[in-house]
Amino acid sequence: MRKYLAICLFLTSATLPLVAQQAAPLKIPRVSQHQVITQTVGLTDITIDYSRPVAKGRTIFGGLVPYDKVWRTGANEATQITFSEDVTIDGKPLPKGAYSLHTIPGKDSWTLIFNKTAKQWGSFNYEQAQDALRVTAKAEKGPHAEVFTITFPDVTTDDAVVALRWADTMVLFKVGTNTTANVMAAATASVAAAAPTDAATPARAASFAFDSGNNALAMKWIDQSLKIKPSMGNLYLKSRIQAKGGDRAGAIATAESALKMATPKDDALAEEIRDSIAEWKK
Repeated sequence: MRKYLAICLFLTSATLPLVAQQAAPLKIPRVSQHQVITQTVGLTDITIDYSRPVAKGRTIFGGLVPYDKVWRTGANEATQITFSEDVTIDGKPLPKGAYSLHTIPGKDSWTLIFNKTAKQWGSFNYEQAQDALRVTAKAEKGPHAEVFTITFPDVTTDDAVVALRWADTMVLFKVGTNTTANVMAAATASVAAAAPTDAATPARAASFAFDSGNNALAMKWIDQSLKIKPSMGNLYLKSRIQAKGGDRAGAIATAESALKMATPKDDALAEEIRDSIAEWKK
C-alpha cells in the first residue's frame, strides 16, 4: 500500500509542471498590429498610439470604412494622440493632453475629431459632447498603403505635418507648437534675470536667436556675454552674426580674435573657424 501511494505521489508531482504550462493563456498576434510613434517638434512631444488594419484587396473608404460616419482611425482601440504642450491643429488651438483621434471620412474631405475621452474601444462609445476640437482636412490621392499608416513626413522647430494613409487615400494636418516665439520669450526673461557674472545665459540666448534668424537680438545678447567674459565660443558666434549681417571684415577680425584664445583641446573648433575665415575672404 505504501509503495502504491509513493508511486501516485511521484506521478502527480511529475505532471504538475505540464499542467501549469497548459494553464497559461495562449498568446496570438492581433490581425491589426499595434504601433506607438513619438515625434519631438521643438520642445513638444507628440505621441500617437494606434492599431494598423490591412487593406487585403478590399474597398476601404466608402466600403469597409463608410463615408460620413465616425471612424476610430485605425482598428481595435480608438487611436490616441498626446501632446506634451499646448498646440494648434491647422491653426486652431488645442490644450496639451491626451485625446482619442476619431475621423469622419468623406469623398473629398475628412473631419478630424480630437475627443477628450482618450481611452475607448473603437468609436462605439464616442460622445460628441466630449470633443475638444474638430477640423476639416482635404482627402487626397496618394501612393498605395496596404497597411494603415500614420507618419510625420515634414518636421520643423515650430510645426509638424501628420499624414494618415491607407489604400490610395492620404489626409494631412499640421500641428503647430509656436516653439520659436515661446523660447524667444523665455530667453528674453532669462537674460534679463541672469546674474551679472553669467556669460553663458546670454550666449545661449544669442545662439538660439541667431539660428532663428533674429540677428539684431543675437548681436545684443552676444555683446552682453562678451562684456562679462570673452571666450573662443562666444567670439566665434559673434563673428558668424557679423557675417550673416554682411560685415565680413568685422567677422574676420572677430574670428581671428577667437583663434588667439584656442588651446590644444580646441583643435576641432579652431579648424572650423579657419574654414569660416577662408570662406569670408573669398
